Amino acid sequence: MIEVRPRSPVMGAEVRGVDLSVRLNQDSFGEILDAFHRHMLLVFPDQHIDEAQQVAFSRRFGELQIHVLEQYRHPRHPEIYVLSNVDAATGRTTGTHPDKGTLVWHSDLSFVPRPALATALYGIEVPDTGGDTLYADMCAAYDALDEDTKKLLAKMKAVHDINVSRIRAGEAPMSERQRAEAPPVEHPAVRTHPATGRKALYVSRHASHVAGMPRAESDALLARLQAHATSGRFVYRHRWRSRDLVIWDNRCTMHCATPYDPGAERRVMHRTVVKGDSPYN
Repeated sequence: MIEVRPRSPVMGAEVRGVDLSVRLNQDSFGEILDAFHRHMLLVFPDQHIDEAQQVAFSRRFGELQIHVLEQYRHPRHPEIYVLSNVDAATGRTTGTHPDKGTLVWHSDLSFVPRPALATALYGIEVPDTGGDTLYADMCAAYDALDEDTKKLLAKMKAVHDINVSRIRAGEAPMSERQRAEAPPVEHPAVRTHPATGRKALYVSRHASHVAGMPRAESDALLARLQAHATSGRFVYRHRWRSRDLVIWDNRCTMHCATPYDPGAERRVMHRTVVKGDSPYN
């Protein structure tokens, strides 16, 4: 029997009584989908699944994405984005963080015309210290805005650019081919969730600027909205346990990883991303 237990007053629930190595029947998956919409984030603890099983479960939510950054793709399952500081040949830690872009607040794939609906992250090896993931409830953040700011944002669009985001995070710029495959896109600064009807802030560090606004004014507004949305009252911290699978709704959350020592600690995560629809206000 499926049991859903809330994880925090902010968001998130733990799901018990589910083995993700086995295909769920339609009724069981329907329960999980309902919980996903209610809680925005679900934790499935102690899951022992292989790559094909993660892909199969993720695909129940929709079409999967293959990331433009091919250096992170799993060699046999390109739908899986591998985040690992462990050298596959030697089994030792590399001493470097695999993707510093994960350390800034973002919503997955906001830089494409059809941003992510859901992300499933499977913690194969997790650090003893650090490497948590923070999640912000962007619906609650929007609801708490004053009416003048809501009116300001109502018709505003932000430009999302992964190359700018990666440079900000200290990563190397994308190749010309990668940039051509993922050019900047505009999305509304406030989006409506297609399943719940709730409005959510839709800005993150993938947003380089506000379309049509002077850059200094744009930078100040985006910084103010980021600070507001990531204040403690809107944030859930997930402390990883080995073999947790966490799936969250990118349409109403943003997230970031916390630092860890990549020389002393091992962190191996497999990520799958479900494509969504074009955001609308």
